[in-house]
Amino acid sequence: MAGTGGPVFDAARRKHMAAAFLEGGGHYHLVRPGYPEDSLTWLLETAGSVQDVVDIGAGTGKYTQLLALHNFSMTAVDPSADMLAQLDAELPQVTTVVGTAEKLLLPDESMDLAVVAQAWHWVDPLAASTEIARVLRPGGTLGLIWNQLDVGLPWVHRLARIMHAGDVHKADFSPQIGPEFFPAQPHTTRWSQQRTAEEIIDLAKSRSYYLRATDQVRDKVITNLQWYLYEHLEHAPGESIELPYSSQTWRAQKR
Repeated sequence: MAGTGGPVFDAARRKHMAAAFLEGGGHYHLVRPGYPEDSLTWLLETAGSVQDVVDIGAGTGKYTQLLALHNFSMTAVDPSADMLAQLDAELPQVTTVVGTAEKLLLPDESMDLAVVAQAWHWVDPLAASTEIARVLRPGGTLGLIWNQLDVGLPWVHRLARIMHAGDVHKADFSPQIGPEFFPAQPHTTRWSQQRTAEEIIDLAKSRSYYLRATDQVRDKVITNLQWYLYEHLEHAPGESIELPYSSQTWRAQKR
């Protein structure tokens, strides 16, 4: 399935940008949003009996927190030991493994469900598909999830551009998944989170564009955000702002 929309990197650029998340787990966990429960509910509708779950690119455990509401045996995989330390502190019942989607270091056919939340654009999708299919049991489910600012609203669209939220997908986006899986089905959940202008600025500081930028570019991003939120939109410091999201969830069964 060809991908259309979202960030497009060659292998070297993808690794360079993804390395921005090897550190800074505490800040990431503090400012990044969670995920709507509807996303996981929909994923499980066709998954059958699920006992063993792997969260790939789990980071600090934002999606793992949803999985923890169920009685699953859970493994979280991420290339960043720093991120996984945050996850382990909050979800000690989850087994953590330093690894990548392309090299999971898990036994063959050991999982019923594999989820990749906010991380598929950082992996080689064909190599990752092959590796995930290896660890999934027959008929197992792959779930791909993205939290995105709801850019269908003009003011949010402009905010995303100022933040350089490059992972906002086009309307015809579909993730690239290998031939080991049946075609993926999409589901969208619209939800919102209350945030202050200061917290929105902190959110921008957790994005790969900002983390990999020069000090001059970082200063420009923050200055533009301050102008937009405080002067153009006229929000007061500390004022609660409803920040709309559109979460995309895709599910694909192993052939």
